[in-house]
Parts: sequence; C-alpha cells; structure tokens
Amino acid sequence: MEKQPENKKHPRALEPFTLLLTIGLSVIGAIIGMQLIVTLGISANTAIIGALIAMVISRIPVTLFRKYRSVHRQNLIQTAISSATFGAGNSLMIPIGIPFMMGHHELIIPMLIGAVLAMFVDAAILYRLFDSKVFPASGAWPPGIATAESIKAGDQGGKRAGWLGLGALGGIAGSAMGIPMSAFGVAFIGNIWALLMFGVGLLLRGYSVPLFGVDVNKLYIPHGFMIGAGVVALIQVTTIILKKKKTDAASAVEKEEPYTRTEKDTSRALGFGFIAYLVIALIIAIIGGVITKMSFGMLLLFLLFAAFAAFVHEVIVGIAAMHSGWFPAFAVALITLIIGILIGFPPLALGLLVGFSAATGPAFADMGYDLKTGYILRGNGEDMAYELDGRKQQFIAGMIAFGVAAIAVLIAYKGYFAQNLVPPVDKVYAATIEAGVSGDIARQLFLWAIPGAILQIVGGSKRQMGVLFATGLLLLNVPAGWAVLAGIVIRAVVLKVRGKQAETTMSILAAGFIAGDALYSFFSSVFKLKKL
Repeated sequence: MEKQPENKKHPRALEPFTLLLTIGLSVIGAIIGMQLIVTLGISANTAIIGALIAMVISRIPVTLFRKYRSVHRQNLIQTAISSATFGAGNSLMIPIGIPFMMGHHELIIPMLIGAVLAMFVDAAILYRLFDSKVFPASGAWPPGIATAESIKAGDQGGKRAGWLGLGALGGIAGSAMGIPMSAFGVAFIGNIWALLMFGVGLLLRGYSVPLFGVDVNKLYIPHGFMIGAGVVALIQVTTIILKKKKTDAASAVEKEEPYTRTEKDTSRALGFGFIAYLVIALIIAIIGGVITKMSFGMLLLFLLFAAFAAFVHEVIVGIAAMHSGWFPAFAVALITLIIGILIGFPPLALGLLVGFSAATGPAFADMGYDLKTGYILRGNGEDMAYELDGRKQQFIAGMIAFGVAAIAVLIAYKGYFAQNLVPPVDKVYAATIEAGVSGDIARQLFLWAIPGAILQIVGGSKRQMGVLFATGLLLLNVPAGWAVLAGIVIRAVVLKVRGKQAETTMSILAAGFIAGDALYSFFSSVFKLKKL
C-alpha cells in the first residue's frame, strides 16, 4: 500500500469523476437496500462489492481510471455504496412502512421526513464520536476490517492476498453449507469476553425451549436484559465523558493510544445529538398531526422520550456493531415501542415513535464500519492530519450517498407499497401497536432488567458483556452461536501455541471469512430476488 508523504491531501470526495461514481453506485446501493429489505427482510453489506467495482474500474487501460488504483479512492467508493444500502433499506424503508401497515398513508411522508433527518444526524454523530473513548478507532468494527483487508490485498498481493483469498474461499464454502462464517470470523477479531457473552446469548435463545421448557422471547426476557444493560451502558458512557482528569501516570499510559476526539468533543457530539433528536421529534409530531392528539403534558413526555429513545438506540446499536459486527436494531426499536405503549401514548404517536427510533442506529453503525476501513488503509492513525482529512472525505461521500438514498426511497416507495412489499418487521411493529401490552409484560421487563444491569456492570464499559449477551438473546440464530464459540476456542488454541505473532494472520483470515460470507449473502440474495 502506498506510503503517504507528509501534508499530502487525501483524494477528494467531490472530484468530478469520483462524485459521478459515488452517485451512480449510491443509486445501485439504494436499489439493493430497498429490494432486499422488503423481500427478504435483510440488508447486505455492499462495502466489499463497492471496493471490487473500484478495483475493476482501476484496471481499465485509460488514464482517468488509473487514479482509482488508489486504495483511498476505493475507500470513498465503498463508503458511498454501503451508506446508500443501509440508508435506503434500514434507515428509511423500515420507518415509512409502519404507518403504511397501520393504514395511515397520510403519515408516510411525515415519517420519511423525520427518518431522513434522523439518518443524517445519526451518521454525523458517529463521525464526531469515531476514535473517542466511547467508540475508539481501535475497536473491532469487524466488517470494516474485512473491507480494508480486501482492498489492501488487491493493492499489495503477496502472502496477504493469499491468506485473504483462502479465508474468502472458506467463507463462501461455509456459507454455502449454512454456517454463518461472518460470526465465525468475528470471533477472531473482537473482544473475547463480549463475543463469549454474545455466543452464549445466541445459544440460550435458540435452546431455551428444550432446556427450560419456555421460550425466553415470549417472556420478554431478552428485552428486559437489554433495557437493564442499555441503561447501565448509557451511564458508563456518561461517566467516561464526565470523568475527571487522570493522574500524570495514567495520562502517560493514555498517550500510548491517543484519541482524535477529546472528551469535550464527545460531550458536544452527544449533546448535539440529543437536541437534534428532540427537534426532529417535534417536527414529526407537528407534520404528522399527533400534536393535537395529546395533552401538553403527554406531548412534552412524548418529545423527551422519543429523543431519549433515539439517542439510547444508536448508542446500543453502535456498541453491538463495534464489538460484534451485528446490531439488534429491529429488537431495540421494539423495546422502545413496548415502553411507549406502557407509558400510554396513542397509536399514531406510537407508530411515529418506533419509526423514528428504527431510523437511528443503522447509519451510525455503517459509518463506523466505513471509517474503520479508512482508518486501517490510512495507516492506523500514523499521520493524524491525513487521517482526519480522509475521515472528512469519507463523511462527505457518505452524506452524498444518504441524500441519494432519500431521493431513491421517495421515488420508489409507492411502487413497493402498491405491491404490498413492506419490510417484514413492520408487520410486527403494527401488530404490537394494535395488540398492546399488559402489566405482566411490564413486570417481566423490570425483573429481567436487573440481571442485565448486573452483567453490564460486571463486564465494564470495555467488555460490554450485558449489551452483547442481550444482543444474542434477541437474535434467533443457533448456528451463529456455535460459530462464535468455535471461533473463540480456535483463537485461544492458536494464540496459546503460536503466540502473538499469529494475530496478524488470524485477522486477515477472519477478514476473508467475513468477506466471503458477505459476497455469498449478496449474490445469493440477488439470485433469490430474480426468482421472486
């Protein structure tokens, strides 16, 4: 990979041809995101697809295209298509599908406006928080590592390309056999304690009926765990921000891993985020017409709760994404909805509330993945000026992609809804609003929030054991649980036998497993779409 001279400017996101590629691939990414979310209920990681397209373009024997052999231009391209995919699918189509399923078509545009604003704020907050104590660049962000290693292998070749290729073949083969290879690969990269809890949570959810004779999901145990762990996680984040200056000795240790975002930057970003969400909640309430459906006290409570829920949602989703590469956005939004029902908000307000909450988190997580990719490609912060410049260009590329995603959804949603193509999770949200919840559910949530909080306290802010355990409980994927635990065991054995020197090779192999899984999932999803 090319060494960057000091003071050299990073390639610009607004270079004419780069901008053209950004917009073109963002359109493709948005179409993929919308199509997958309404037909299969999932989103694909298109970052690696974008990187591969940029690599192919760079091999065209025309002078203009040769510039795209730069790994940093490739990074901008993959940032754009990835942002558009998650933005259109997760951040926008899911929120606007809720009022459609509730039969209130007049609320679709108000919800879209709120979701678009929330998506932009979501990404902007992560940009301001990336490489802070709360969300360090040194965090795992597994899909980001996979994309970076793919781009580096294409640029450098040699042993690195060989190990990555071997891992990718293993990822494709394993995925074809039904093994979740991304989960297996993540176990080689992330925090072992966090991933151990994640794997155990996945298995307990999957085997709760044969082991205990009850379905933990029907008892709202995962939801209670996440509420308790999430509250403690928020307190831990707040404590990090408000913590007093360390002693000189501790500060000396801190300098070994400097952060580009200070505690002041972090508190400002989070403060901006809460105020921005409060304003967006007010906008949604006004243009959605629900402002007239509630008393002044209830309206004030709705605005504060909506802003707080969106804020907590993105923090929890971000923590899970950083440690595991998976994020329980659907489930955490459902928790927001359940609490909103218990508070007593009217149905229309609940629909807008859960849509607003669901709009936050995905863009936050995806921006983290992309910035991690760029961070690795730019030398892991060795040239801080170049790192910050590159990060800014990625942010610009991502924002352009989100804008394209918003336009694409605005143009396409009527066609999808006319065919009754709506994200499957929206049916769950609408049914929950219609059915309501009982006092028994409230007691279950409170009861299981206690062990969730205790586990999060025991693990501390770095291990995030409570949040990751709750994430596992919220996801029904037994094979992923076994894959994570198997990966952890293999990782421990290899490190015991080979020592620290094996870490680099294992990381590259892991990136290959994740990349292979992403490629297989993407193309198999596209193939399924052709058959529909």
